[in-house]
Amino acid sequence: MIKMPSLISNCLKCLTFAQLRHFSKSRLPVITTDPFQNVSEVIDVRSPNEYNKDHIPGAINLPVLSNLERHEVGKIYSQDSFRGRIYGAELVTKNISHIIHEFMMEKPQDYSPLIYCWRGGQRSYSVAVVMAQIGFDVYILQKGYKSYRAKIKEYLNEQPNKFTFNILSGPTGSGKTFLLSQLSALGEQVLDLEGLANHKGSVLGGEINGSQPSQSWFDSLIVEKLRSFRPDKVVWMESESIRIGNIYVPRVLHGEMGKSQHFQIILPLKERVQHILQDYQEYIDNFQFTKEQLLKLKKHYSGSKVCDWIALGENQRWQEFVESLLTEHYDPKYRLSQRKIFQSPATELFLESLDPEHVQPFLQKLIRFPPGSLSTEIKDTMSA
Repeated sequence: MIKMPSLISNCLKCLTFAQLRHFSKSRLPVITTDPFQNVSEVIDVRSPNEYNKDHIPGAINLPVLSNLERHEVGKIYSQDSFRGRIYGAELVTKNISHIIHEFMMEKPQDYSPLIYCWRGGQRSYSVAVVMAQIGFDVYILQKGYKSYRAKIKEYLNEQPNKFTFNILSGPTGSGKTFLLSQLSALGEQVLDLEGLANHKGSVLGGEINGSQPSQSWFDSLIVEKLRSFRPDKVVWMESESIRIGNIYVPRVLHGEMGKSQHFQIILPLKERVQHILQDYQEYIDNFQFTKEQLLKLKKHYSGSKVCDWIALGENQRWQEFVESLLTEHYDPKYRLSQRKIFQSPATELFLESLDPEHVQPFLQKLIRFPPGSLSTEIKDTMSA
């Protein structure tokens, strides 16, 4: 008995260019330059490695060539382009039959996907023309991922200044990320750069069990968030250096941050220590990882100072460990970074603790003030 994928593959191999010329124009894919077109689904037909580095958010990966197959085709193509095309066509038709059998058999007739590959369009068109002949309304992204990436760069260069940002600043342990999450829960627009970067933005900021996204994927995530926001409504962010771990905040966005209204959270040192002990629990449970990160500070401090920090941790004197790191490392570094980022002084706002009875009234007062309206009088009101 012939398996369905094999039957479809054999049918595809029987199609000739002469036959394709007789296809109805209404059954040919439509070329579009809009990567954000409203469609049923976005399909990335590149290899898994290409997809994992960056893709249009929400796109599914249906590769017409696997990582190994793409490498093999490229190797043959570099030696003999004609033979490379033949081998590539054999693999692509086989994989298209698999895609149709596994993913398209239950799609409704009004299914309308956007398909893209890297740039040339050969991989995307090979899938799109077959799907169009089935009867789906298919779109192909002109110049593929390369054009999408160009759109992302264009957006990040031109659109950040269309938004009004309010920035939460404050030394490490002030609960800035926590406050952002609470603002989001209240319906405020929040751009959590550290969350998107999978990094807390400090020497101990790397996630123990995770890795950071590529720079291009980080950019894509930022654009996806900004496109979901209303420009006439404030966007809340946390103060960040230009670099978060191994990736960078887009230049124009970071510049807008420096020009924006910013509020420095003043939380008592004791409360900051307690918040860090809760927020960084995994770094306490995995102190060997933490120790390795601390050793990186030897280029900034004497070896004895770093050894003192490590000794406090190894002896589980966590309160002293955190307080010493804050007062001797994080706070001085933070004050220096803020002078580099912002063009005007911060509005300092006192917050007694991060308990709900203090946080909720604080946030309610904060979000009621129009952009740019904070003054000394308002500052005193919120600190009361």
